[in-house]
Formats: sequence, C-alpha cells, structure tokens
Amino acid sequence: MKNLLLLALAMITINTSVAQTQVGEVTLPNSVNFGGQDLQLNGAGIRKKAMVLKLYSGGLYLAEKASDAKSIVNADETMAIKLVITSGFVSSEAMSEAVSEGFEASTGGNTAALATEIKKFISFFSAEIVENDTFDITYQKGKGAVCYKNGKELGTVSGMDFKKALFGIWLGNDPADSKLKKAMLGK
Repeated sequence: MKNLLLLALAMITINTSVAQTQVGEVTLPNSVNFGGQDLQLNGAGIRKKAMVLKLYSGGLYLAEKASDAKSIVNADETMAIKLVITSGFVSSEAMSEAVSEGFEASTGGNTAALATEIKKFISFFSAEIVENDTFDITYQKGKGAVCYKNGKELGTVSGMDFKKALFGIWLGNDPADSKLKKAMLGK
C-alpha cells in the first residue's frame, strides 16, 4: 500500500511539472482556455530592454503549434499572448507608451484607421501595474481582442484589422523584441 501511495504521488508530481514551462523567473502554464477554446503554449521568452533589464516573460498560445508569424497574425483563430510583469520599471505609463509604439511599428506608422481601437486598448493599462501582474491579450474568434489583467476581463476591441496590428506588436516585421518573437514562434 505504501508503495502504491508513493507511486501515485510521483505520478501527480510528474504531471504537475509537465503542465508548466519555466521562463526566467516565471512559470507559464502549458495550456490555457479562452472563449471555450483550448490553447497550447507555442513558445515563450523574456522581453528585455537594453539587453539586460528583464521587463516581462511572455508566451504565445495557439490551438495548434505554428512557426510562421505572418500566418499567425493573419489567422482568424482564437489565440493568446500571456505577459507576466517581472520588473518594477513596467508602470502603467511605460506599458501604455510601449503598446502605442508597438502599434506604430506593427502598422508601419499607419495607425489612423485604428486610432479609436488603439486608444481603447491602451486604456486597459491605465491602472497601476506591479511585478507579477499577468496580462492575457487574447483574440477570440467571433468576439474580438479581449484583454485580461490577473484573470479579470478589462474589455474587448473588435475587428480583424485591429487583431492583426495587435499581434503584430510581438510577431510583426518590426516586433517589440526580435528574440522574444523567435522564442514565441518556438524557434
């Protein structure tokens, strides 16, 4: 009986350790569910500034593994990017500015058509941001881009053009961090 109990405990421990991925100081789940869609971790990495300051750990979640950034950005499929803040330097103001710059880069400076949507999305970062805050930036097919902070829904922005610009921040031709993009693509 004792051996059976130890075996059961070992199996639970193995299953628990397999269900997560360590990314720097952060542990990301290997799967998530948004809008009723199960998603698996495609790849994950660390967003750095000036090559030394670690701002957040981030993971890309897809229904099926993929490595073609353009196809992912253009897909009308449920997906998510999970960001776990790891630096006190990431304030509400800094995050809003970084997201704004990300949209500029993602759209090649052509943000005018999405100005209202971008403004709404950036407002999701208006509350104080502290270390270990988790943002889930999702696209839910049929609903739009839905943003969550620490599991609480902040709002939705609809439109496929907005989704493409949003995911282009991390996966576009001029991403926020090219090493993070590569890691999210599982390369």
